[in-house]
Amino acid sequence: MEAKAFCPAHITGFFKAHLEGPQNDLEKLGSMGAGFSIKQGVTTRVRIDPKNGQQSSFHITTKGYHPDKTDISEYVLNEFLKLGEFSDKFFDVEHEISIPVGYGLGSSGAVALSLSYALDQALDTKLDKTKIGQIAHNAEVNCKTGLGDVLASYHGGFEIRVKAGAPGIGSVEKIITDKISIIMICFSPISTNKFIKERLSQINGLGGKMVDKLLESRNYEDFQDMSLEFAKYVDVMTPRMQKLVNELSERDIKCGIALFGETIFSMIPKEKENDVLEILQKYTEGSIIKSELDNQGARVLFN
Repeated sequence: MEAKAFCPAHITGFFKAHLEGPQNDLEKLGSMGAGFSIKQGVTTRVRIDPKNGQQSSFHITTKGYHPDKTDISEYVLNEFLKLGEFSDKFFDVEHEISIPVGYGLGSSGAVALSLSYALDQALDTKLDKTKIGQIAHNAEVNCKTGLGDVLASYHGGFEIRVKAGAPGIGSVEKIITDKISIIMICFSPISTNKFIKERLSQINGLGGKMVDKLLESRNYEDFQDMSLEFAKYVDVMTPRMQKLVNELSERDIKCGIALFGETIFSMIPKEKENDVLEILQKYTEGSIIKSELDNQGARVLFN
């Protein structure tokens, strides 16, 4: 039995964390906010064979960019192992990660959600789509790697998360835009866990106001302005990021910050692509990603 699934990378521009409530009720924890999913992400292949004397029930490998650990994959696997009698099965899991890990591109959520879809298909567990999403969301919240990426990349597109929680509990409003390009540069990773909780109430106040404001304007240029304001407020701007933001601004190019990574993105009309690339290519220490919105969200691949 074999299956393959894909989950797009997701970038958050601003957010409001929802961490109140029982910690064992992970589906209800999460975040409101806004962001977008891109064409690159994580493709996960699952192959299930009869167990043949292996000590473990599974083997996890990664191609492309590598995460620090496999705890989020193990959480998802263990949730599926509870759904039936699979003690005689061996699970061979391969994640192909096409985006840098730790740069605010939602790689952990994409690993969890693509694995959840692939396992449901390979095991023929026929779970409701929302349940598939909830397992992935719970994995991410439990492993403290993110709060809202799974809900967002489950739906895809440019979205406002208007209610926090897992798929089926949280909800999003998609914003339809003309065809735009997304160009970003990743300088260095920032640990999501490093985020300072003492300031959460202040940050939540700003993030909540921004959700309301974007619901009114539904404009990707306003979204980028808010993202920049949010990043400055939470104090994640490095001198290198500020220098690049200033250069883009001088050319009337809007941009935002991926939370949490030293990553700057610009959502622009196609005709402005070369203007942005001309500036970003001067920063040779950064890794440039050129993409478009992925409007489909996570899905099983049938080829």
